[in-house]
Amino acid sequence: MNIPRPRSWMQWGRRLCQAVFLLLFVWLVLVTRLYDEGEAPPLLSVFFELNPLIALVKWISARTIATGLLLALLTIVGTLILGRVFCGWVCPFGAFHHLVAWFRKRPEASALPEDRSIWQRGKYLVLVVLLVMAVFGVHWIGILDPLALFYRSLAVVAYPAAQYAVDDASTSIFQADPSIGSFEITSVSEPAYRFMRDRVFRVGRQAFVGGATIGLIFLGLAGLNFVKPRFWCRYVCPLGGLLGLVSIRPSLRLVRDEDTCNECGRCGRACPAAAQPHKHGEWLPTECYVCWNCVAACNFKGLSFAFESPLSRPKVGSLDLSRRAVIAAGIGGFAGLFAFRLTPHAQGQIYPPDLVRPPGSRPEREFLQRCIQCGVCMRGCPTNALHPAGFFEAGIEGLWTPMVVAKRGYCQHTCNQCGIICPTGAIQPLSLEEKQSTSIGLAFFDTTRCLPYAFNRECIICEEHCPVTPKAITFVTREIEIGDGQTQMIRQPQVDPDQCIGCGICEWSCVFSDRAAIRITSAGESRHSRNQPILPSFGPY
Repeated sequence: MNIPRPRSWMQWGRRLCQAVFLLLFVWLVLVTRLYDEGEAPPLLSVFFELNPLIALVKWISARTIATGLLLALLTIVGTLILGRVFCGWVCPFGAFHHLVAWFRKRPEASALPEDRSIWQRGKYLVLVVLLVMAVFGVHWIGILDPLALFYRSLAVVAYPAAQYAVDDASTSIFQADPSIGSFEITSVSEPAYRFMRDRVFRVGRQAFVGGATIGLIFLGLAGLNFVKPRFWCRYVCPLGGLLGLVSIRPSLRLVRDEDTCNECGRCGRACPAAAQPHKHGEWLPTECYVCWNCVAACNFKGLSFAFESPLSRPKVGSLDLSRRAVIAAGIGGFAGLFAFRLTPHAQGQIYPPDLVRPPGSRPEREFLQRCIQCGVCMRGCPTNALHPAGFFEAGIEGLWTPMVVAKRGYCQHTCNQCGIICPTGAIQPLSLEEKQSTSIGLAFFDTTRCLPYAFNRECIICEEHCPVTPKAITFVTREIEIGDGQTQMIRQPQVDPDQCIGCGICEWSCVFSDRAAIRITSAGESRHSRNQPILPSFGPY
């Protein structure tokens, strides 16, 4: 006889929590740029502060205690008591994967329940690799941390794509001016567009260098849910690995009623984590998301969660994490250290000219030990000046860390937002006065392209846009020959290195749209005393 499936209020409560935290995370991505300069949205960094993996790696690599440490400890204590509830109820990236996995084909009733896979050890080995690298000062956790990865993907890919789609779709509708009878479609599309423009986007369209690569990775991770539900959470997520180690002996445990259970396997087929709720004495608390799916799937109420003493040994399956695999992962992390540090850039012997960091950035080694590549600063930049760095600009260790791309945007003279909203202190918060006196680089003229030098044409665009007082770009009037013995007086621009702060507005405003005739490099940046080509003692330029 087919007994109706009972309604689980805990299951619906979990779905509600997932929806609330996912929407809150997306909302925080949206509002990052909606606040005025000098203000940080409330709760902006709460998810990063709840993340014990970020706090742990920052403490190991940078030898500093993370701000918001109490929230990270709250996650640890909650995991010790309740198991991996953060993964099943709170994590917005986990909720996203859960949502995508909902669209995959459900297993048939006759299918065998899924047992654990040896590949589930992968996330623990990834965690070991990252921790070993952190011990030696290499901080690459932001590439794989689920919260940093999710924020970066939304800020660099999803949000710009949505803005592009809304702008172009509304423009196409406005230009076509379609109608259904006497009803004008623009009477609906235009108010909707104005609402999105004024309330959601508010600022100019963003586009990021390297966004296509980040977008493809994000789509690939989402697509893996059609191979296995919550593929990322099962096999890769280092935060899941850390919380799995913490939840080896939780107080909240799965209890199986042997007299009621008929071993139908419905609970095992409903489990998104392959935690083996259908196997007596082999349930895996280290894999369980406490999602309540197994309890809700049981028609005979043979499963339930109950609190037991944490001192009593639970009847559960083993973690199946061999010592040999852990040692191999540790050796892999140590070997990865050499791959990261063999380049002259990684050893601080050279300073890449294109690697212009935002104002307030710490010295490169300390900056990399703190930055989690989350993209919060890129999202908050009002001029779209900050972009994720690639291998060629920042090396392997600095992949997707923020850098100024002046041709795409400039560092606004009256803005100090990036340091205020940085969740880890990689970019230090500066007052507006400090920011305006901090040099992030130095401008150089390419005289083979600059109009007054190469073509004897007057041009004052860069000088007009220079925001510092007195101007960092001045003119020298020179007499030049223009042919047939004739001469002409022309003003040629020069850079005063004592005034230039490398904001990049000159490069951004240059009349050349392909490659500017004046360009910013990292030379003269305040954060590095060795990257100073011009010393003050040598007098004026």
